[in-house]
Amino acid sequence: MPRLALYALVVCALSVVAAVVSFVEGNLLGIVWILLAGLSSNMAWYYLRKAKAEKAHREASAA
Repeated sequence: MPRLALYALVVCALSVVAAVVSFVEGNLLGIVWILLAGLSSNMAWYYLRKAKAEKAHREASAA
């Protein structure tokens, strides 16, 4: 797993936890945490797809 994808997944998990805590405390700042979770999950997905495409390209060019 690419390092940037792993970091993005960690940020996503932490922001989901922060959103839950925020909403439990009655703070509407949790909306910002939800938006950050969505952004970081999209980043993780992008970096995973990018690494997969690069690996396929390397294998195709080596063959």
